[in-house]
Amino acid sequence: MARTVILSGFMATGKSSVGGLVARALGLPFVDTDACLAEESGKSTGELFASEGEARFREREVALVDPMLRDGVARVIAFGGGTVTVPRLRHAALEAATVVTLTASPETIVARALSSGARPNLAAASPLDRARDLLALRREAYAECHATISTEGISLEAIAARIVEIARVDALAMPLGTRSYTVEIANGEPERLRAALDELSPSSLLVVSDENVTAARGGWLATALEGSTVPRHDVVIVPGEASKTLTTVARIWDEALARGVDRDAVVVAFGGGVVGDLAGFAASTLLRGVRCVQTATSLLAMVDSSVGGKTGFDHAAGKNLIGAFFQPSRVVVDVAHLTTLPPRERAAGLAEIAKIALVRDAGLLAQLERDAEALASGDLVALRPAIRAAIEAKIRVVRDDERESGARALLNLGHTVGHALEAHGGYATLLHGEAVAVGTVLEIEACERLGLSAPGTSVRAEALLRRLGLPTRAPRGDLEAAWPFVLSDKKRGAASLKLPVATTAGCGEVVKVALSDLQAALLTP
Repeated sequence: MARTVILSGFMATGKSSVGGLVARALGLPFVDTDACLAEESGKSTGELFASEGEARFREREVALVDPMLRDGVARVIAFGGGTVTVPRLRHAALEAATVVTLTASPETIVARALSSGARPNLAAASPLDRARDLLALRREAYAECHATISTEGISLEAIAARIVEIARVDALAMPLGTRSYTVEIANGEPERLRAALDELSPSSLLVVSDENVTAARGGWLATALEGSTVPRHDVVIVPGEASKTLTTVARIWDEALARGVDRDAVVVAFGGGVVGDLAGFAASTLLRGVRCVQTATSLLAMVDSSVGGKTGFDHAAGKNLIGAFFQPSRVVVDVAHLTTLPPRERAAGLAEIAKIALVRDAGLLAQLERDAEALASGDLVALRPAIRAAIEAKIRVVRDDERESGARALLNLGHTVGHALEAHGGYATLLHGEAVAVGTVLEIEACERLGLSAPGTSVRAEALLRRLGLPTRAPRGDLEAAWPFVLSDKKRGAASLKLPVATTAGCGEVVKVALSDLQAALLTP
């Protein structure tokens, strides 16, 4: 299905000129928002901007563009230079379309702009200084896109061809200002990793993986990097949560430093959640930070740990207690990796999809309930849209609360009890997703007893998780023995806990709960 393409960027970067070429190549209608506003008002955009002011001009843009992002009709749209400065509209565009930012130097912009007529936004003693100031003000907004292309020294036809290539990639944008990145979703396309690395132009690659992934998916990686002349160094760790320690992080540091990597190096995390967390943390601290590309090979990593920038490792006191927020430069999700994933690991990943659906996305929850058996069997036709929807839901949460000061804690549904059960079992009894599934049901049941969740929410959650092939119960003795690990939870404060609550199926909020109340509700026979 065709997807809308939006060309964004400062004035005089070529959006209108390139837009028509892209539209013809894709067989889509072309809309120039400035031209539409001029026709609608009977004034040029310059006159409109000068007479009504910027605030009213932006209101007109929103009223024009917003319906086009919601009507399901694919188009190529050339935005005005400041359209994306409206956060709500920018985020809607990123969800509904592929957004490409066109750039040029301030000098080129001024030369092009002043030769084409009056530009009220450049009306100043020094148009060049004005352009530089506006570019600086809009830098973060322009950076929130799927791709950036310079329009200097390249033909319009070449720019259009590149945009067409970008439009054909299934990618989601994580909008975090100048730290924005894309999550590319593919199926049997190792060239997506190669393309991502080519854009980053690394001086060397440090590939972190584990023994199981190397054996099962090493051919995919070899194909992705075939013919590359970039020096490559590998760290292969022992699979499993037991490797998620500072000792393993030190192995990654040691290999990198022994090989003389510099700050232009890129760490490639090629594996599941453990590999991604360790490689991401090592990258965040190596030389005070080098770039990292997350290449997720497990379902859990695809929908959760590779996206959002949480990195770290375990401590004797509990799970993931040491770490950092460090966003990757790119995430590559190739669902073909799931064809060799053991069924138990696949089910563990489905727990994370169910988790976010229960607190943030009623539509996804209904989708999971409709397709549960197909998802549990590993049907890629059912899995790919569920993976995409789960990533989209997580992007919305992280976009608004990157460092978990508020709503991002919702993504920890089931993790308070789940992490405690994992730690109590020495990370050898339950997989992470299995522990989350158990924790999700038990936490929702406890919240129903405390009047925080609607009655029946836990029944619906448990029924879905069971259909997905997941455990939903733990012996009372294990819960009692695991309780001390809850006291080390990162969300704890004094005698209370900020607990993610599924208030109803598909909706949630973070609620402060007394530890004594939670303990009593959890351990009620």
